[in-house]
This record gives sequence, C-alpha cells and structure tokens, in this order.
Amino acid sequence: MSDNCIFCKIISGEIPGKFIYQDDYVVAFEDLNPQAPCHVLIVPRKHIRTTLDLTTADNELVGHIYQVAGKIAHDQGFADDGFRVVNNCNEAAGQTVWHIHFHLLAGRDMIWPPG
Repeated sequence: MSDNCIFCKIISGEIPGKFIYQDDYVVAFEDLNPQAPCHVLIVPRKHIRTTLDLTTADNELVGHIYQVAGKIAHDQGFADDGFRVVNNCNEAAGQTVWHIHFHLLAGRDMIWPPG
C-alpha cells in the first residue's frame, strides 16, 4: 500500500468507492468519469505502480484480473455483446493514477483503433 495513492485509499476504505466486486486480490468499482454505460475499474489490492513494474510473481494476479473482468461482464449482462479491457501504462498512454488498473468498458459499440 502506498500512503498517497488514491486507489490504495479506496481499497482500504479511507475514501469511499462503489465496489461491485471484491476478493482477496482485487477490487472493482465504478469509474467516476465513465466512458461507456458500463465502466468499471479493476484494481489489484497489491500496489504496483505501472504495468512495467509487474514481475513473474504477478502472473497469476494478472490472469485473475482478466477472469474477474469476464465475471463482471457476465454479471452486468454485457458478455454476449462484447466488452473491452484496457490498461494504460505511463502518461503518454493516459495513465493518471500510479497504481495499475484495468478499465472494463461495455454497453456501447467500441471503435477501432482506439484514441
């Protein structure tokens, strides 16, 4: 946990978040600035600054995150129509919170290539 990380504060309950899923490894909550009808952030409880900071010890965690994304898509009714999972790494890619997280987007047609 990082003392100045907003996601760590949400995970610990110091800042409220609308959790839609949580387990021993991740929490998922609604994005405050949704870019789709369904926009959920899936965040590992373990503080990892960027995708570049992942190690082989985190392989199971990343696989678990994708399984959670599928579960949420099913639970929210978007699995059959499709959904997108996005991870931004570093500033030029759009990362604004320095704790890895994955955006689950669904409920509208997604364009390709993305912005």
